[in-house]
Amino acid sequence: MIINSSLCYIEKDGRYLMLHRVKKKNDINKDKWIGAGGRFEEGESPYDCVRREVKEETSLTLNKPIYRGIVTFVMGDVTELMHLFTCTDFLGEVGECNEGELEWVDIPDVVKLPIWEGDKVFLRLLSDNAPFFSLKLKYNGDVLVETVLE
Repeated sequence: MIINSSLCYIEKDGRYLMLHRVKKKNDINKDKWIGAGGRFEEGESPYDCVRREVKEETSLTLNKPIYRGIVTFVMGDVTELMHLFTCTDFLGEVGECNEGELEWVDIPDVVKLPIWEGDKVFLRLLSDNAPFFSLKLKYNGDVLVETVLE
């Protein structure tokens, strides 16, 4: 099965808006910290998806999200193509999220949080301001077993 999703790291004053996934049942991201995002709906582009998901999860309106790369997650028989964005140009105030708690976290401290091991790879690429990239992360359960950067 192939899934398309978008994820955005919203930046303000040297901090990312992070979502601590603690509210949803049967959540593969349970207790992890991630950016805002989710799965495509019918007919959406990566930009459509990231704008909708960020609005739903944070109440913020993205003006100019920047498309940074594609991360291919392989977990058993599921492959997820995650379209990765960052954004510093947005409107509104952070609202309540039904999937977890939202918190502004200093960018260097994000990797100290409980996050997926592979997230550290693309977060480093974002911090290094890498050009558009394709990254493959293969997991066996929660264990990262392969990383391929192209």
